[in-house]
Amino acid sequence: MISKFYPIVPDVDWLKRIVPLGVKMIQLRIKDSAGAALDNQDLIEQISESLSFCQQYGCQLIVNDYWEEAITCGCDYIHLGQEDLAASDLERIKSHKLKLGISTHSHEELNIALAADPDYVALGPIYETKLKVMKWSPQGLQRLGEWKSKINCPLVAIGGITVERAPGVLDAGADSIAVVTDFITHATPEKRVEEWLLAIEDK
Repeated sequence: MISKFYPIVPDVDWLKRIVPLGVKMIQLRIKDSAGAALDNQDLIEQISESLSFCQQYGCQLIVNDYWEEAITCGCDYIHLGQEDLAASDLERIKSHKLKLGISTHSHEELNIALAADPDYVALGPIYETKLKVMKWSPQGLQRLGEWKSKINCPLVAIGGITVERAPGVLDAGADSIAVVTDFITHATPEKRVEEWLLAIEDK
């Protein structure tokens, strides 16, 4: 069961801040800093700690990119971008029965994603995003409807989505909204997460 509110956090500390608020699905997206390689043991410790914490609260943990570490830690859900998908061992991922989410930004990427038989497809950025420099222009709400007609799995919208924009995004065809900047950069992140949960969860 995919949750309508799908926050993405950069580390286990952020995860522990918001999961107790009632978050039911969360992505752990650990990124290296300044190009420095991440320590494998640190990755495993963060993923393992996150998994244990999420299990206490009945929250689904989705690990971004690090599928091998996710397997090591006993996780059951990963998310891959297109480059990571191309470099991954899909046969091994499937043999461990990991559920799989895949990012898409174009028709070509959607076809690649669908060939991997994903458990959800993400489309973005829907709106202009300040999180990172994107080579893709905003997709817009109409593209969500187009994607929805082409897939047989849940559709996740990401990129520049706020609480105020959320109803329109869901009406356009999204089953779930992935959120980063809107709560992480907020003056009171926990309060903003609660606003998200009240606005769209269980609606």
